[in-house]
Amino acid sequence: MADTPKTRIRTAQNDDFIAQGAILAVATVLTKVIGVIYRIPLANILGDAGNGFYGYAYQIYAMALMVSSLSLPTAVSKLVSAKLAAGQKRNSVRVFRCSMLFAAVVGVVITAVVFFGAEAVSVHAMKSPLSVYALKMLAPGLFLVAIMAVIRGYFQGMGSMMPTAVSQIIEQLIRAVISIAGASIFVDMGTHAGEKAGEELLGPAYGAAGATLGTVLGALIALIFLLFVIWAYRGTMRRQYRMDRTGKEDSYRHILKVLVLTAVPILFSTAIYNINQILDLTIFNHIMEAQGYVEEEYMALQGIYSGKYDTLVNVPLSIPFALCSSVVPSLTAAVATRSRRLVHEKIDQTLRLTMVITIPCGVGFLVLASPLMVLLYNDAGKTAAYLLMMGSVVVVFYAWASISNSILHGLNHISSPAKNACVALVIHLIAFVVMMTVFKMNVYALAAGNIVFAVCMCYLNQRKVHKVCGFRLNIRDTFVKPLIASAVMGVVTYAVYLVLDILVGGRWIPASAAIIAAMAVYVVVVLKIGTLSEADIEALPMGPRLLRLCKKLHLMPSGAEYE
Repeated sequence: MADTPKTRIRTAQNDDFIAQGAILAVATVLTKVIGVIYRIPLANILGDAGNGFYGYAYQIYAMALMVSSLSLPTAVSKLVSAKLAAGQKRNSVRVFRCSMLFAAVVGVVITAVVFFGAEAVSVHAMKSPLSVYALKMLAPGLFLVAIMAVIRGYFQGMGSMMPTAVSQIIEQLIRAVISIAGASIFVDMGTHAGEKAGEELLGPAYGAAGATLGTVLGALIALIFLLFVIWAYRGTMRRQYRMDRTGKEDSYRHILKVLVLTAVPILFSTAIYNINQILDLTIFNHIMEAQGYVEEEYMALQGIYSGKYDTLVNVPLSIPFALCSSVVPSLTAAVATRSRRLVHEKIDQTLRLTMVITIPCGVGFLVLASPLMVLLYNDAGKTAAYLLMMGSVVVVFYAWASISNSILHGLNHISSPAKNACVALVIHLIAFVVMMTVFKMNVYALAAGNIVFAVCMCYLNQRKVHKVCGFRLNIRDTFVKPLIASAVMGVVTYAVYLVLDILVGGRWIPASAAIIAAMAVYVVVVLKIGTLSEADIEALPMGPRLLRLCKKLHLMPSGAEYE
């Protein structure tokens, strides 16, 4: 693939998908940081058993969310961007209207199924009867998020990530406050009820239900905000109708058909990720029970995995997930131009930026696993730290797998990620069962299974991308340079932590200083070795200012231009 500075500058000027993706990424990271912060007191309130009930209910909720809504932002944005690229503004609005009706119907049905089926799922499938309270509390959120998904997808299809970004922050702030308050109130109620009923785990189970109340109320407030944005935008939507000169008006029946045909493969490929988690946790519980562990023991281990490991790993993964939202409509528009070079540039830039961010995060988890667990959760145990060290690999490969999924969606090969996910799931389940039964890896099999699944997805997706459009990975700039910079960062970071831990000690100062040092060292090294081009930096929000600052500080390599 031939990349030239001129081409890259032209691309940056004509397409701000990286900037929009960065806006959403910042918001998503902020929401994840808020999530990590509020999960600290929440984890303390619930305890490991309560976190297990909370995490288990959330896995089922996430699965139902896939069916009701989580494929809709991608599907709606793809359809809207395609209509706008063809000049069919009227049809872009009709896509939105049809999608809203579809989401409302599906949301109501899925909410009813989860609410009334919660007990059966908790008792028979999950082997965790007390998770029923949290699952029932979560059910109304399914309808709310389904409506939100369509509104977010509509604006994403128009190339604007701001409504999604703001609504995410609002949702998470409300969730944080209500979850902590709800958990505190409900755990006391459950403890008193448990004393009367002779059920020790009723307190953590009630607490988990109280914590999920924040999810529902956060979604409600965020939806109200998005409905206000749509109301304010109604005049523009009317003008789009009037300004459309194509004369084309698709029937709602046709739009619904296309929406379903677009959403279902995306839903299937995305859902497998959650099916993967649910199957892992269910198999984990059954095998642990068969190996002689009691419910309190394996739910506590599951609580460490869900409440600590998974929460931290999802923070850096939020960045590629955000980029996914912007790359799909952008690639869809690029494919419409029939320019292979433009398509290759977008894929290359997206992959490089993803690795530039996720590889150092992975290395950071590797060298600071124990300090981070002590800093955030006051957990000096080996289990949580070892899980996070394994998470260093998960972060990189899951990010790559997620981005490659979206790339295939943008290339109009929507079913390919679903097919690849099925293959990866089978390989993963075989490996997971072997790790649990033969090697008796216990909770570590959950993290190791994630690695197997993600590696399979990366290989299969990347092979398909090459077959579809001829794109070849730029190994040096995509992986080697970020890895070199991350290795330097890792050595310096560990040295800073070690020295300060000896000289100062405590939870906060050594770990905090090491994290700050890590960010500073990595930024300097990654820029000095030419990992990012000038065009890459200019494509970011406030890119020209950032570029001038980098040049002023002599952070760019001399005569550097990305090739």
